[in-house]
Amino acid sequence: MSKICQLTGKRPIKGHKVSHSNIKTKRRFLPNLFEKRFFIPETGEWIKLKVSASALRNIDKKGLHEYLKELKYQGVDTGIKL
Repeated sequence: MSKICQLTGKRPIKGHKVSHSNIKTKRRFLPNLFEKRFFIPETGEWIKLKVSASALRNIDKKGLHEYLKELKYQGVDTGIKL
C-alpha cells in the first residue's frame, strides 16, 4: 500500500534523526494519511480515497466536488471522473 495522498500528492520524505550527541541517522518522514469514503451528492456515488490531513481540511472548507474540480483545473490527475 503506497504512502501517497491521491489529492495533494504528498509522499514520504527523507531526513535525519539527530541524537543528543549530534549523530545523524537516516529516517523517513511519512505523511499523515487516512483511507476515507466520501459521498459525492452531485453524482450520487461513493468514492474511497487515501488522503492527507491537509486534503481533508481543504475538503471540509470547499466541499469535495469543488475541490476535485479545482485540482482538475490545476492539472492534477486524481483518477476520479467528474
